[in-house]
Amino acid sequence: MSKLIVNGLVYHHLGPFSLTVEARETVALAGPSGAGKSLFLRALADLDPHGGEILLDGRSSQSWSGPEWRRRVALLPAESQWWHDKVGEHFNRSPVNRSSASARLAVLGFEAQVMNWSIARLSSGEKQRLAILRLLQNQPTVLLLDEPTANLDPLNTQRVEKLFLDYQQQHAAAMVWVTHDLAQGLRLGGRHFQIENGQLELVGKGQVH
Repeated sequence: MSKLIVNGLVYHHLGPFSLTVEARETVALAGPSGAGKSLFLRALADLDPHGGEILLDGRSSQSWSGPEWRRRVALLPAESQWWHDKVGEHFNRSPVNRSSASARLAVLGFEAQVMNWSIARLSSGEKQRLAILRLLQNQPTVLLLDEPTANLDPLNTQRVEKLFLDYQQQHAAAMVWVTHDLAQGLRLGGRHFQIENGQLELVGKGQVH
Protein backbone atom coordinates (compact mmCIF):
# COMPACT_ATOMS: atom_id res chain seq x y z
CA MET A 1 0.00 0.00 0.00
CA SER A 2 1.32 3.42 -0.96
CA LYS A 3 0.25 6.79 0.39
CA LEU A 4 1.78 10.03 -0.82
CA ILE A 5 1.52 13.05 1.48
CA VAL A 6 2.50 16.55 0.36
CA ASN A 7 2.74 19.25 3.04
CA GLY A 8 3.41 22.89 2.16
CA LEU A 9 5.16 22.17 -1.14
CA VAL A 10 6.75 25.30 -2.63
CA TYR A 11 8.65 25.43 -5.92
CA HIS A 12 9.53 28.14 -8.43
CA HIS A 13 7.61 30.69 -6.32
CA LEU A 14 4.44 28.60 -6.54
CA GLY A 15 2.54 27.14 -3.62
CA PRO A 16 2.35 26.18 -0.85
CA PHE A 17 0.48 23.06 -1.97
CA SER A 18 -0.78 20.30 0.31
CA LEU A 19 -2.29 17.07 -0.93
CA THR A 20 -2.69 13.43 0.05
CA VAL A 21 -3.02 10.67 -2.56
CA GLU A 22 -4.08 7.31 -1.17
CA ALA A 23 -3.12 3.89 -2.47
CA ARG A 24 -5.19 3.01 -5.56
CA GLU A 25 -6.36 6.62 -5.84
CA THR A 26 -6.09 8.71 -9.01
CA VAL A 27 -5.77 12.48 -8.83
CA ALA A 28 -6.34 14.21 -12.18
CA LEU A 29 -4.54 17.55 -12.46
CA ALA A 30 -5.46 20.25 -14.99
CA GLY A 31 -4.73 23.93 -15.49
CA PRO A 32 -3.72 26.40 -18.20
CA SER A 33 -0.42 26.10 -20.01
CA GLY A 34 2.39 27.49 -17.87
CA ALA A 35 0.49 27.10 -14.61
CA GLY A 36 3.16 24.80 -13.17
CA LYS A 37 1.66 21.32 -13.57
CA SER A 38 4.83 19.73 -14.96
CA LEU A 39 6.93 21.53 -12.35
CA PHE A 40 4.61 20.15 -9.65
CA LEU A 41 5.34 16.61 -10.82
CA ARG A 42 9.08 17.34 -11.04
CA ALA A 43 9.06 18.61 -7.46
CA LEU A 44 7.24 15.47 -6.28
CA ALA A 45 9.88 13.37 -8.04
CA ASP A 46 12.58 15.40 -6.26
CA LEU A 47 14.06 16.54 -9.56
CA ASP A 48 13.81 20.29 -8.86
CA PRO A 49 14.56 22.34 -5.74
CA HIS A 50 11.51 22.72 -3.52
CA GLY A 51 10.41 23.55 -0.01
CA GLY A 52 7.91 21.75 2.17
CA GLU A 53 7.68 18.04 2.89
CA ILE A 54 6.87 14.99 0.77
CA LEU A 55 6.29 11.64 2.44
CA LEU A 56 5.76 8.15 1.09
CA ASP A 57 4.11 5.81 3.60
CA GLY A 58 5.17 8.18 6.37
CA ARG A 59 8.81 8.39 5.31
CA SER A 60 10.23 11.71 4.16
CA SER A 61 11.71 12.02 0.68
CA GLN A 62 14.82 13.45 2.31
CA SER A 63 15.59 10.09 3.92
CA TRP A 64 15.83 8.34 0.52
CA SER A 65 18.62 8.54 -2.01
CA GLY A 66 17.53 10.39 -5.15
CA PRO A 67 17.61 7.30 -7.43
CA GLU A 68 15.71 5.14 -4.94
CA TRP A 69 13.03 7.81 -4.41
CA ARG A 70 12.54 8.11 -8.17
CA ARG A 71 12.24 4.35 -8.54
CA ARG A 72 9.40 4.42 -6.04
CA VAL A 73 7.90 7.79 -7.05
CA ALA A 74 8.24 7.57 -10.82
CA LEU A 75 7.78 10.44 -13.26
CA LEU A 76 6.73 9.96 -16.87
CA PRO A 77 7.61 13.29 -18.57
CA ALA A 78 5.70 14.66 -21.52
CA GLU A 79 8.71 13.95 -23.77
CA SER A 80 10.67 10.76 -23.15
CA GLN A 81 14.45 10.58 -23.30
CA TRP A 82 16.40 7.77 -25.02
CA TRP A 83 20.17 7.32 -24.74
CA HIS A 84 20.92 3.95 -26.39
CA ASP A 85 20.49 2.95 -30.05
CA LYS A 86 18.14 0.01 -29.51
CA VAL A 87 14.86 -0.20 -27.61
CA GLY A 88 15.84 -3.29 -25.62
CA GLU A 89 18.99 -1.64 -24.27
CA HIS A 90 16.76 0.60 -22.13
CA PHE A 91 15.15 -2.31 -20.30
CA ASN A 92 16.19 -4.54 -17.42
CA ARG A 93 16.47 -7.95 -19.08
CA SER A 94 16.08 -10.15 -16.00
CA PRO A 95 13.68 -13.11 -16.48
CA VAL A 96 11.06 -11.55 -14.19
CA ASN A 97 11.12 -8.23 -16.02
CA ARG A 98 11.12 -9.92 -19.43
CA SER A 99 7.94 -11.79 -18.51
CA SER A 100 6.05 -8.73 -17.25
CA ALA A 101 7.35 -6.58 -20.11
CA SER A 102 6.14 -9.10 -22.71
CA ALA A 103 2.62 -9.05 -21.30
CA ARG A 104 2.54 -5.26 -21.24
CA LEU A 105 3.97 -5.03 -24.75
CA ALA A 106 0.94 -6.93 -26.00
CA VAL A 107 -1.44 -4.68 -24.06
CA LEU A 108 0.20 -1.64 -25.70
CA GLY A 109 -0.06 -3.13 -29.19
CA PHE A 110 3.57 -4.23 -29.66
CA GLU A 111 5.18 -7.56 -30.48
CA ALA A 112 8.36 -8.79 -28.78
CA GLN A 113 10.48 -7.85 -31.82
CA VAL A 114 10.13 -4.18 -30.88
CA MET A 115 13.01 -4.70 -28.44
CA ASN A 116 15.32 -5.05 -31.44
CA TRP A 117 14.12 -1.86 -33.10
CA SER A 118 16.29 1.21 -33.50
CA ILE A 119 15.16 4.24 -31.51
CA ALA A 120 15.52 6.29 -34.69
CA ARG A 121 12.64 4.43 -36.37
CA LEU A 122 10.12 5.08 -33.59
CA SER A 123 7.28 7.53 -33.97
CA SER A 124 6.50 9.91 -31.11
CA GLY A 125 3.54 7.75 -30.11
CA GLU A 126 5.63 4.59 -30.11
CA LYS A 127 8.27 6.29 -27.98
CA GLN A 128 5.60 7.34 -25.51
CA ARG A 129 4.13 3.86 -25.17
CA LEU A 130 7.57 2.29 -24.75
CA ALA A 131 8.52 4.94 -22.19
CA ILE A 132 5.47 3.84 -20.21
CA LEU A 133 6.66 0.24 -20.33
CA ARG A 134 10.13 1.35 -19.22
CA LEU A 135 8.63 3.31 -16.32
CA LEU A 136 6.66 0.32 -15.02
CA GLN A 137 9.55 -2.16 -15.09
CA ASN A 138 10.81 -0.79 -11.73
CA GLN A 139 7.37 -1.40 -10.17
CA PRO A 140 6.92 2.13 -8.75
CA THR A 141 4.39 2.71 -6.00
CA VAL A 142 3.54 6.27 -7.05
CA LEU A 143 2.97 7.23 -10.70
CA LEU A 144 3.45 10.86 -11.78
CA LEU A 145 2.12 11.08 -15.33
CA ASP A 146 2.54 14.23 -17.43
CA GLU A 147 -0.06 13.97 -20.21
CA PRO A 148 0.89 10.36 -21.02
CA THR A 149 -1.59 10.06 -23.90
CA ALA A 150 -1.11 13.50 -25.51
CA ASN A 151 0.51 12.05 -28.67
CA LEU A 152 -1.69 8.98 -28.97
CA ASP A 153 -4.69 8.09 -31.10
CA PRO A 154 -7.96 7.00 -29.41
CA LEU A 155 -7.16 3.27 -29.56
CA ASN A 156 -3.73 3.66 -27.97
CA THR A 157 -5.11 6.15 -25.45
CA GLN A 158 -7.57 3.47 -24.37
CA ARG A 159 -4.76 0.91 -24.13
CA VAL A 160 -2.62 3.19 -21.97
CA GLU A 161 -5.47 4.13 -19.64
CA LYS A 162 -6.29 0.45 -19.11
CA LEU A 163 -2.65 -0.46 -18.50
CA PHE A 164 -2.18 2.23 -15.86
CA LEU A 165 -5.49 1.57 -14.10
CA ASP A 166 -4.81 -2.18 -14.02
CA TYR A 167 -1.29 -1.57 -12.70
CA GLN A 168 -2.66 0.78 -10.06
CA GLN A 169 -5.04 -1.85 -8.75
CA GLN A 170 -2.52 -4.71 -8.86
CA HIS A 171 0.24 -2.76 -7.08
CA ALA A 172 -1.86 -0.51 -4.82
CA ALA A 173 -0.23 2.48 -6.47
CA ALA A 174 -1.12 6.14 -6.00
CA MET A 175 -1.41 8.10 -9.27
CA VAL A 176 -1.23 11.79 -10.23
CA TRP A 177 -2.23 12.26 -13.88
CA VAL A 178 -1.88 15.61 -15.66
CA THR A 179 -4.45 15.94 -18.45
CA HIS A 180 -6.15 18.67 -20.46
CA ASP A 181 -8.84 16.21 -21.57
CA LEU A 182 -11.97 16.58 -19.44
CA ALA A 183 -13.44 13.33 -20.75
CA GLN A 184 -10.26 11.50 -19.79
CA GLY A 185 -10.36 12.98 -16.32
CA LEU A 186 -13.87 11.64 -15.89
CA ARG A 187 -12.83 8.19 -17.13
CA LEU A 188 -9.97 8.05 -14.66
CA GLY A 189 -12.24 8.69 -11.69
CA GLY A 190 -10.88 9.95 -8.39
CA ARG A 191 -10.52 13.62 -7.50
CA HIS A 192 -9.87 16.44 -9.96
CA PHE A 193 -7.66 19.43 -9.15
CA GLN A 194 -6.62 22.50 -11.06
CA ILE A 195 -3.51 24.64 -10.70
CA GLU A 196 -4.29 28.24 -11.54
CA ASN A 197 -2.84 31.51 -10.29
CA GLY A 198 -0.43 29.59 -8.09
CA GLN A 199 -3.18 27.73 -6.24
CA LEU A 200 -4.19 24.07 -6.13
CA GLU A 201 -7.97 23.92 -6.21
CA LEU A 202 -10.32 20.97 -5.98
CA VAL A 203 -12.76 20.85 -8.90
CA GLY A 204 -16.26 19.69 -8.02
CA LYS A 205 -17.28 17.98 -4.82
CA GLY A 206 -14.92 16.81 -2.10
CA GLN A 207 -12.17 18.23 0.02
CA VAL A 208 -8.41 18.44 -0.18
CA HIS A 209 -7.06 15.99 2.40
